[in-house]
Amino acid sequence: MAKQAHDAEFTEYVASRSGWLRKVAYLLCGEWHRADDLAQETITKLYVNWSKAKRMENVDGYARRVLINTFLSEQRSPWWRRTTRTDAEPDIAAASADLDVSIDLRRALAALPPRQRVTVVLRYYCDLTIDQTAEALGCSSGNVKSQSSRALVALRSTLAPRPAVAERTS
Repeated sequence: MAKQAHDAEFTEYVASRSGWLRKVAYLLCGEWHRADDLAQETITKLYVNWSKAKRMENVDGYARRVLINTFLSEQRSPWWRRTTRTDAEPDIAAASADLDVSIDLRRALAALPPRQRVTVVLRYYCDLTIDQTAEALGCSSGNVKSQSSRALVALRSTLAPRPAVAERTS
């Protein structure tokens, strides 16, 4: 009976939070298929450690940490480097008000180094404080500040409107 209760609690948690995990995974990697894989791997790791995870004060924080660690671990893997699609357009889940801006932002986010991308997603999508982000990444607050600063400079540079080149007519 305890196994059934364990599974029921886990199933309830995953049913309510799998969409959120998938969205965060997408923001980290920029591809829906890969986000599904990351979310599934995270869910599998959560199941294996569910007795520990459910005792945590913040189960979502624990799940987010597992997702981030899985993503960063994958980034270091040579397999990921061999299979990454770089010339494909990002998958689009739903139409947004300004599709071009959304696509530009996703491309700019995907161009960031993995740690900067994770920092931006945690700070500005997950709305974590600097200290919460530092805790999730297992680093100092200063590191979060510098990663955020570098990432924002890179994003602004990438997304800044380029001055139009005047055509010369002779």
